[in-house]
Amino acid sequence: MSNTHATGTPHALELRNLRKSFGKSEIIRGVNLAVQPGERVAIIGPNGAGKSTLFNLISGRFEASSGEVLLHGHNITGKRPFEINRMGLSRSFQITNIFPKLSVFENLRCSVLWSLGYRYTFLKFLANLDDANGRAEELMHMIKLDSTHDALAMNLTYAEQRALEIGITIGGGASVILLDEPTAGMSKSETTRFISLIKEVTEGKTLLTVEHDMGVVFGLADKIAVVVYGEVLAFDTPDAVRANPRVQEAYLGSAVADAQAGGH
Repeated sequence: MSNTHATGTPHALELRNLRKSFGKSEIIRGVNLAVQPGERVAIIGPNGAGKSTLFNLISGRFEASSGEVLLHGHNITGKRPFEINRMGLSRSFQITNIFPKLSVFENLRCSVLWSLGYRYTFLKFLANLDDANGRAEELMHMIKLDSTHDALAMNLTYAEQRALEIGITIGGGASVILLDEPTAGMSKSETTRFISLIKEVTEGKTLLTVEHDMGVVFGLADKIAVVVYGEVLAFDTPDAVRANPRVQEAYLGSAVADAQAGGH
């Protein structure tokens, strides 16, 4: 299989026959997925389908049992999360990943400085501080938290904390962004605002998101990957996925199974 698409540039992210077992249970069973630069992909599927495991394999938190993960054509299989991050992939977590006792500005500046590298002489660090300050201000404006510049992160509302989390995730300048259920716990109006914020700040970047809210999925994604029992059942545009009888059957089947399980 080629690691480039029609234009000859490498895919932003490609999974090749990826497998992951825990003990005797195979959770991810030969996943193939090719995401083009700038595409927004939502990964959906019933609970326990392997969506989180897939994210953990891509970001290096878990090691694959077999198969490969390629980032811009480079094999990142077996690399550690911070190495993958340095190569241009950034992941935000369901559990907010911020420094609660630092201000909004300091949180953003930390993420920028981290991305610039850590093997620094003090003079080089000071020289880069101006750049980092400028970038942090820019990020704060992008995520619409200008008015909270000096507020401690722990004092922000939940939605503001999630916005800060997005700022930290994109702060390093990564070109591929993974978001774990970005709108979990938000009200409907917060969710609507947050989707447009995500679209705005990830413009031109490649985005993969795991999301349960189908409204968010259809509002955000160019393509949807449906994962069922550790396999990709479908990978297509939202309309094509919605019309796919296999997807309908998988979802209907899982809804019936959940209802039956709930009755015991």
